[in-house]
Amino acid sequence: MADAVSTGKSGKVVIKNIGLLLSGDIDRPILDANTIVVHDGIITAVGLEKDCDLEGAKTTIDVHQTCVAPGLIDSHVHPVFGDWTPRQNQIGWIDSTMNGGVTTMVSAGEVHLPGRPKDIVGLKALAITAQRSFDNFRPGGVKVIAGAPVIEKGMVEQDFKDLAEAGVTLLGEVGLGSVKAGYEAKEMVAWARKYRIQSTIHTGGPSIPGSGLIDKDVVLEADADVIGHINGGHTSLSEAHVCELCEKSSRAIEIVHNGNERVAIAAAQAALQLKCPHRVILGTDGPAGSGVQPLGMLRLIALLSSLGNIAPELVFCFATGNTAKIRKLNCGLIEVGRAADFVFMDRAQHTAGRDLLESVRLGDIPGIGMVMIDGIVRSERSRNTPPATTVPTVA
Repeated sequence: MADAVSTGKSGKVVIKNIGLLLSGDIDRPILDANTIVVHDGIITAVGLEKDCDLEGAKTTIDVHQTCVAPGLIDSHVHPVFGDWTPRQNQIGWIDSTMNGGVTTMVSAGEVHLPGRPKDIVGLKALAITAQRSFDNFRPGGVKVIAGAPVIEKGMVEQDFKDLAEAGVTLLGEVGLGSVKAGYEAKEMVAWARKYRIQSTIHTGGPSIPGSGLIDKDVVLEADADVIGHINGGHTSLSEAHVCELCEKSSRAIEIVHNGNERVAIAAAQAALQLKCPHRVILGTDGPAGSGVQPLGMLRLIALLSSLGNIAPELVFCFATGNTAKIRKLNCGLIEVGRAADFVFMDRAQHTAGRDLLESVRLGDIPGIGMVMIDGIVRSERSRNTPPATTVPTVA
């Protein structure tokens, strides 16, 4: 199991000689800049090298004209405790996913805990414990935003107030517990929103025992903040119903790796046609019955770009800046004041693509040469991606 990450500060870090800088901002996905300056884990400058103060750097990284992007944010995971998942009995899955470029994960509920409590006192206690646990323990440096209770019948407004006061900011997937009717969910989602707890609703067929079908009408009536795995987890609603959700709801459209790939593409294209690409966010919905996918986010990006015919620089925004804005996270965008969480990438060796973006458009995933979280290098050449053609070096 991964050790807890040191709380030490990064000091001043200079990242230079960047060939391609992906911003995470869907309104401006590529920046005209080749240098980033970081101080104690926060971006302090982005621009041309000649305009940046490079003096006194504790660490200097030469990117060798490769790509820097915000660290990927997995909007839909199901952690339990530590870096272990009982769903597949695997240890080290979070650290392994960091080697796939993910620097932040958002829990959609700690549903795989053996004996998960379903009484109101127990589910609140579990959420608070998970929130505290992952706040104190970061496998591989990854920021896991956890503590997402699965709501059950019998909860009252005071329960949501109690959760918020204890530091809980998320609800687990609505529909995984006993609350399945639209009118019941709508009331509890409104209570959660009142206390600034963000909600996600299960969409599609059942995924675990005790869950059930959540159809388009329930999703629309509940009006949760995030339409969770709109392409199913695993079984999707019909393509027509998914497109109807994109049109009739104004909430976040979450597309996941562990869902229907055809519908994933349809949902992303619908968002573009509706001129609301800022609503699209990405996740894996793992660990799940299909396993743990350390490269799930990269594979989903390549899928949407290559088969969905969406510019790869835009799809990277789905996985970074869009999620950061919707989830209210201080990462996911390369701009002053944001957390210095980056993934350094290049075209994989021997891909048919002439550069990184073309290789992704052709369906290949990039090679990762380095991952940085809070201005600290957490991994160098990834042990999971295909080898990058060129990797950064630390001076």
